[in-house]
Amino acid sequence: MKKISLIIVAIAILTSCQKKKEEDAYAASMDMIMESPVMAKEVKIENPPNETENNEEIDTSDEEYASLIENPFELTKNQPVSTFSIDVDNASYSNIRRMINEGRTVDKNAVRIEEMVNYFKYDYPQPQNNHPFSINTEYSDSPWNPKHKLLKIGLQGKSVSMNNLPPSNIVFLIDTSGSMDQDNKLPLLKESLKVLLNQLRPKDKVGIVVYAGSAGVILPSTSASEKSEILEAFDQLTAGGSTAGGEGIELAYKLAKENFIKGGNNRVVLATDGDFNVGTSSVANLETLIEEKRKTGIFLTCLGYGMGNYKDDKMETLADKGNGNYAYIDNLQEANKFLGKEFAGNIYTIAKDVKVQIEFNPKYVQSYRLIGYENRKLRNEDFTDDRVDAGELGSGHTVTALYEIIPTDTRSEFLPKETKLKYSSNNTSKGFGDDLATVKFRYKKPDGDKSIEFIQEIKNSNSGIESASPDFKFATSVAWFGLVLRDSKLIKNKNLSAVENLAKEGKNNDSDGYRSEFIKLLQSYKATQK
Repeated sequence: MKKISLIIVAIAILTSCQKKKEEDAYAASMDMIMESPVMAKEVKIENPPNETENNEEIDTSDEEYASLIENPFELTKNQPVSTFSIDVDNASYSNIRRMINEGRTVDKNAVRIEEMVNYFKYDYPQPQNNHPFSINTEYSDSPWNPKHKLLKIGLQGKSVSMNNLPPSNIVFLIDTSGSMDQDNKLPLLKESLKVLLNQLRPKDKVGIVVYAGSAGVILPSTSASEKSEILEAFDQLTAGGSTAGGEGIELAYKLAKENFIKGGNNRVVLATDGDFNVGTSSVANLETLIEEKRKTGIFLTCLGYGMGNYKDDKMETLADKGNGNYAYIDNLQEANKFLGKEFAGNIYTIAKDVKVQIEFNPKYVQSYRLIGYENRKLRNEDFTDDRVDAGELGSGHTVTALYEIIPTDTRSEFLPKETKLKYSSNNTSKGFGDDLATVKFRYKKPDGDKSIEFIQEIKNSNSGIESASPDFKFATSVAWFGLVLRDSKLIKNKNLSAVENLAKEGKNNDSDGYRSEFIKLLQSYKATQK
């Protein structure tokens, strides 16, 4: 018996020693990355054993989404002004698409309606003046609340030829932690970044920083003409370790700053599942860190990957606070869309801190609400405060916002109760003709600190939705689907067949097939609800 006990103890000691050797080897490999950036790309870090096999069903209960409360109706007499920051992100749509295609329940907090609407491009004209974007409005019926109306506001960013775009200084910040060791994470990430690399020119520069346990430079700033060297660095990436996200962000911005191109496109491209679990990890701390980094003049693009432990809330915070944009890459087709076809719009900023403020005329507008943009709303006084951050607009980007309006003299169950004001009065009839509203825009040049403002009036009209443009119908159908997914308490009609019919009416010219894909997605979701 004594002999058996001694054998068990010996085996335990040998196992412990072997484990210690493996841990030391992993630590040593990360030290090499930190101390020798150029040689580090030759180091291959062994992956720890997977906790789950790839063919095992993935538990999505650990995915995190910021809680959203949909915008209420406002009474125009009491609050005639609405202010918000533009949002060009489209991560919500591709993430929802992933959930529906996998037959999973759609988390209503994953549904950001403005990102669904802005996933699609609309036929707005190019700007004809000195401003970097054109303004386009349309007013028609609401399909989900028949007595209500919808106001669509569309911005079209100026399309700049690649030949006229400034040189780029891009630093890829890549999450190589253990949580990225799945087919739809690091392998897809590497293929995605190769798509982006194919868009770059010899005058553009690329650097690569990785983080896993600790952060390191595996490729110093290198001309995009050295494609084989950059691809070799990509191919050496393997997953393992915990996630020192804050440390990686610090190092990536440091590398970008060291190679800063004055008047150029300086950008960090962060690719991760957002699962920061070492170092600066809380949303509040990350927000503080990234707000500090945006002062450097370096923009940010966030690419989200994977499922199961996906941290959408952290990714959105980084993009919103870091002068950036955010996409969820669920397959190579999405990578080709965001980083290939729409590369210029997503990588080259033509206007930053773009704010919209609209004042409704109480003569025609009894009540209104902004659909979506819940976490992009601003205080009215923020509109003229140049210290307040807002969204960025890229080359060729379109941005669309929808307001639902309860016209004057319309009875509606959604109309908020009126607050009687003793000292304030509203001029509801004189001097404004047929103005429905006046909308103001403010923006800064990409390297500017002072905002430029311009104003446009919107006229009242009575056109029905049957005569609305295809873009109006399609954008409305996408928003309608989002409201159904969120189980909105502010819409009466939740008939998915009606949503589908409106989307088909708005399909129009669909050369890329994205609108057709939306209709198929809607049909797939509808089939699961029977």
